[in-house]
Amino acid sequence: MTDNTMRAASPSLAQSHECWQRLAQWSLDDPQSALPFSVRLANENGWSSAFTRRTIEEYKRFAFLSVVAGHVICPSEEVDQVWHMHLTFTVSYWNDLCGQILKRPLHHAPTKGGHAEHAKHVELYEQTLASYRHWFGEEPPTDIWPVSERRFAKIG
Repeated sequence: MTDNTMRAASPSLAQSHECWQRLAQWSLDDPQSALPFSVRLANENGWSSAFTRRTIEEYKRFAFLSVVAGHVICPSEEVDQVWHMHLTFTVSYWNDLCGQILKRPLHHAPTKGGHAEHAKHVELYEQTLASYRHWFGEEPPTDIWPVSERRFAKIG
């Protein structure tokens, strides 16, 4: 068995954490809704249903990291799109996610712009990717969590 195979077979730090266990069982889709969250998200972003499911899973990982990482977490563009939409579902966001699952608020603080803010967000993003590797024991998927140079190429 290779090191990568052994790593994948062993549980990550996140899997044993009660916050992650709550997140893993939680769905953003209301089963009684004719237009569930995931369908709306896919439609508004032009994403496939499979990609949308993956971005929602990565959003859950982002939310988990906001609790355990010990530093401000910076989302990828795709995760930020999920976050923006979830913020508009105020009951689900504030009562379910923040109140019952994270058990703390998760505020969205967009950049104020400028060189110093850009540098700060690049550093926070790098820290986020490192925390992701630490807690989940794997590399973040690059189609959702690209390297910093690609993530911030439009903004510099």
